[in-house]
Amino acid sequence: MSLPVFPTMPPLRSDIPSSMEQIDDVLRPVLAVGVACVSREWEQAPHRHRKGQLLYAVRGVIHCEVESGVWIVPPQCAIWIPGGLLHAARGVGEAQCYCLFVDADMVQVSSPALPDSCCTLAVSPLLRELIIKAASFPTLYALNGAEERLVATLLDELATAPVEDLHLPLPRDARLRQLADLLLAQPADKSTLTQWASRIGMSERSMTRQLLEEIGMSVGRWRRQLHVIIALQRLAKGHSVKTVGMELGYENTSGFVTMFRKAVGQPPARYLAERKAAANA
Repeated sequence: MSLPVFPTMPPLRSDIPSSMEQIDDVLRPVLAVGVACVSREWEQAPHRHRKGQLLYAVRGVIHCEVESGVWIVPPQCAIWIPGGLLHAARGVGEAQCYCLFVDADMVQVSSPALPDSCCTLAVSPLLRELIIKAASFPTLYALNGAEERLVATLLDELATAPVEDLHLPLPRDARLRQLADLLLAQPADKSTLTQWASRIGMSERSMTRQLLEEIGMSVGRWRRQLHVIIALQRLAKGHSVKTVGMELGYENTSGFVTMFRKAVGQPPARYLAERKAAANA
């Protein structure tokens, strides 16, 4: 059975192919799709396609999972997914997004290289307008004309977009994956490292050393990154900063705000307010 592009989020145009197989068959450098705004959550089952994919969140938050980690995409950011990579995605909060499918085989050799791994990108006002404009093109827009020139500019901007550090890497080792699952299920648990290690059948020293070797993060930093991801998802659903901080186990709101500011450069309320304002601009 072919997989719809967004099972619960209809494209804004009726000429968009309805399956990944059909999208891979569209012989254009870029296929841009605008997706309608919905209030309920949506989810894509794990799938892959030949073309690279960009998911740009206008409103709401996109949560994307691949084998090596979890990415969070707040408003006015996007996730780049290289072609052939198995991934799943879901939307949290009031969702509106644009989706680009990029055919690397048709991109001009002179164009800047796109990322070769999954990453979250900041979307500039210029890149945003280029994406929106490209989404208005017919699926089979004319080659060697104005539309293809705009697509080339879009790809130039995409290749130079700043990478946002909103990634939660996942370890390969089975016991460390169990640790990840436990922390994901109990983000507010304040157990010691010795207690966490005991639960997964490792010594504290082995657990901390191997986690650092596999993902380049200490347990503490990995957990803080997890808290940022969970916080963005819950804030997007309308939870208050105070409530989210308590749900994540912080003793007071200021402790949670300090952690969030260190991770993303702004306190949570201002971070989301600026992105909401940009979406409504």
